[in-house]
Amino acid sequence: MREDVEEVLETLRPSLLADGGNVELVDIDDGVVKLRLIGACASCSSSMMTLKMGIEKSLKKAVPMVRCVEQVE
Repeated sequence: MREDVEEVLETLRPSLLADGGNVELVDIDDGVVKLRLIGACASCSSSMMTLKMGIEKSLKKAVPMVRCVEQVE
């Protein structure tokens, strides 16, 4: 499952990098993907929208075992 999640994140990274940010996979626990937003994404006012509507939606579509995404520090 970790490889599948990383594969999806790789497809999303160019958009994040273009805005000065990035995302790091920290852990996966029982379908909960824990991510760390880096750079501009960490302090962006739209980071929760990016996390839930962008990253989580893409992960759930590509990896059905993903239940949700959480941001960690």
